[in-house]
Amino acid sequence: MGASYPELYVRASDFAGQMRWLATHGYHAVTLRQAYDYWRLGKRLPTHPVVITFDDGYRSDYTVGLPILRRRGWVGVLNLAVEHEWVDLPPRFIWRLVAAGWELDSHTLTHVDLTGVDAEQLQKEVAGSRAFLRRQYHQPIAFFCYPAGRYDDAVVASVRRAGYLAATTTNYGLASPRQGLLTLDRVRINGSDGVAGFASKLRALAA
Repeated sequence: MGASYPELYVRASDFAGQMRWLATHGYHAVTLRQAYDYWRLGKRLPTHPVVITFDDGYRSDYTVGLPILRRRGWVGVLNLAVEHEWVDLPPRFIWRLVAAGWELDSHTLTHVDLTGVDAEQLQKEVAGSRAFLRRQYHQPIAFFCYPAGRYDDAVVASVRRAGYLAATTTNYGLASPRQGLLTLDRVRINGSDGVAGFASKLRALAA
């Protein structure tokens, strides 16, 4: 597809097969808010819950991800970098994702490495992105995703001050509040994984 980092993209046929594998093996997609409410409030989750996240904001989240998940009655979590709102995923598509029940979370304004910016830009990227998305889409924007998984103590402190309830990293593993709610693990699925590699990762983590 000519992408700069092809491993970050999953083919539509592979994604459909991966979601079919999850459903066949008893998984159910939930939002990060549902996971948070289970951890903090003890609210019930379906068996084998899984949060399906889409980073940055690409047109295929709407054209491919939405219909594949909707066939199963599932929703995704869009970690939106605001600059992508005008580049590849226009607001009308974001509104439709939200209307379909997708969770909208922040991935900063410009997808910058937050560990390399000054305090003013850090506040703008973290708190400013939340304020913009809340104003634009009337959603709580309660969760944050670190661009490229880059964070340090100052970045985590900024996320906490901005009022986010939890944040996701690119640290590999199953998310748990034991990691700290502002440094949650995730399982990255690569373009080369296909269905077999996807299944292998899930089986290994569940063992």
